[in-house]
Amino acid sequence: MKESFGKYLKNLRVRKEMTLTQLGAKLGIDSGALSKIENGKRKLDERVLPEIAKIFNLDLDELKDEFISELIAHKIYENNCTDKVLKLAEEKVEYIKQRNFKQGNLDL
Repeated sequence: MKESFGKYLKNLRVRKEMTLTQLGAKLGIDSGALSKIENGKRKLDERVLPEIAKIFNLDLDELKDEFISELIAHKIYENNCTDKVLKLAEEKVEYIKQRNFKQGNLDL
């Protein structure tokens, strides 16, 4: 997806012919706040992702990937990071996975 997560959410809502009020009620978000999320002026609480996936019949893992990738992209942009940061992040994820796997084995 090359659009913002908020724009993506708005497109989903419009395609399903839902109003801001209708979607907001399903998510427990008032329509004004949802409008700000759709327009990129407010961040979405990731705890509502499972409900969004359910409402729009989306794969939750793919939805999380889209949401988290935008958070990462914003951090990279805001901090004027080099391309190297993504490679380093991948390495750190592998380290964390291995560390957690090893710690999990110690508990057995």
